[in-house]
Amino acid sequence: MIRLTQGVPARLAAVRARIRAAEDRFGREPGSVALLAVSKKQEAAKLRAAFAAGQTAFGESYAQEAAEKMGALETLRVQWHFIGRIQGNKTRQIAERFDWVHSLCDLKHARRLSEQRPAQLPPLTACVQVNLDLEPGRAGLPPAQVADFITACAGLPRLKLVGLMALPAPREDEAARRRPFRALRLLRDRIATGDRAGVTLPLPVLSMGMSADLEAAIAEGATIVRVGTAVFGSRDDG
Repeated sequence: MIRLTQGVPARLAAVRARIRAAEDRFGREPGSVALLAVSKKQEAAKLRAAFAAGQTAFGESYAQEAAEKMGALETLRVQWHFIGRIQGNKTRQIAERFDWVHSLCDLKHARRLSEQRPAQLPPLTACVQVNLDLEPGRAGLPPAQVADFITACAGLPRLKLVGLMALPAPREDEAARRRPFRALRLLRDRIATGDRAGVTLPLPVLSMGMSADLEAAIAEGATIVRVGTAVFGSRDDG
């Protein structure tokens, strides 16, 4: 168990240093970019080690796997983010157990999440996933459909839309990596400053950037970067 967790604090510190350096390099306000530690397929012990090192927000892609970790870490004040593809038969688990969902792109799922969110909890914080590359089979809405989707969701009482999320295909160099992130920011800006059917949303959150491209994402306005292996190592790595 010690071997499993001993590298986590050092890797976590290194990722935080990268984020701070990128904030400074690109003129971002210090502390304006939050780290979401992507913990899917990682042992609960690694999450506990990261929590002990100050990391409180964790991202999971599978509701059942996350439920097991939630049970193992129930005494810790963890903020749980669902970042995977939403399945219709899992919306209740997401609504009841998670604080955030980053992968919203289906109106039926949005309605279910709102209806199934327990009354004693605050509204479920949500980002809309955008398919910037328009790749068939990739999750997310085409950019042209995002504004109408947000308008349709705006009246759902137990869902709080706060921003956009994207997972663009890998690019070779920094300039190429920045382009889709810039497109997401500009899309957000167009929607946030518009007034559609009386609905205006600030959409302050841009959830974008992972281990290989977090600097490019921060350059273009990311407020949350989602980093997994760089924090936790591989499943078998200490």
